Amino acid sequence: MLNTEDKTKAVVAALEDIKATDITVIDTSKLSSLFDRMIIASATSRRQTKALADNVVIKLKEQGEEIIGREGEDSGEWILVDLGEVLVHIMQPAIREYYNLEELWSKAQAARPKLAGTK
Repeated sequence: MLNTEDKTKAVVAALEDIKATDITVIDTSKLSSLFDRMIIASATSRRQTKALADNVVIKLKEQGEEIIGREGEDSGEWILVDLGEVLVHIMQPAIREYYNLEELWSKAQAARPKLAGTK
């Protein structure tokens, strides 16, 4: 079983194999107890969105990882692959721009209360 860092690297490599664009990794470990990393990538078409999700699943299964779930394959505009501590969002650019997950999570990080004695 891969640790979070290795799983993240494996996902990014799988996305790069199928030419995903604008790959972003967000460390959510201090923001959510449900997952530690969120990976967001763009695809140019429904076909590429599905191919990217398929490749992530194939490559991670080859390394012994369990796929918790996949959502959004019917439309192909936004597919979520749940790998437990790593969530993968594969989105077409218009959907990605509309939901703007990067900004949402950066605002959550900024709004997070600081504990006394921490920076």
